[in-house]
Amino acid sequence: MTPKGHQGRERVGLGAVERFARGEKTVDVAAELRVGVRQVEKWRKAWREGGAQALRSRGPHAVERLSPEQWARLERELGRGPPVHGWGEDQRGTLGRICTLIGRLFHVGYTVQGVWKLMHRHGWSAQVPARRALERDGGAVEAWKEEVWPRVEAPRRPGTLGSASRTRRARG
Repeated sequence: MTPKGHQGRERVGLGAVERFARGEKTVDVAAELRVGVRQVEKWRKAWREGGAQALRSRGPHAVERLSPEQWARLERELGRGPPVHGWGEDQRGTLGRICTLIGRLFHVGYTVQGVWKLMHRHGWSAQVPARRALERDGGAVEAWKEEVWPRVEAPRRPGTLGSASRTRRARG
């Protein structure tokens, strides 16, 4: 979760504290804050045991291993594309490749899941490129669709009633 997400979650939890102090029911608090009843029960228990401070965010669970400068460099390198880093003409920047790139550039080890979380945390998402052959001839494809495909396509069934049974004829 991003730091902004942690702040939002903390705001919602602290909003529950005021309602707990007023003695509102768990179900009502959950409905008002649009969270699950179980979550409100956890917050209420934490509040009883440690006060409002217990509902403050403790920050991200994992400490980021790349400094802001390293992250900026990684983004620049990813922008240059996979071929620059030795992956041929294949334009896919897979998580495994990003793992390898991080190791090569910064000597920091990440798992594939760790790279996914890192990328997601910084606003990157999976992108699937349109896979079209460089040799593709759009005109030839359109001509094939118009001329050849109609001859190859199976003829449609007649518009009469039919039966799924092999032994009975359809009534009509």
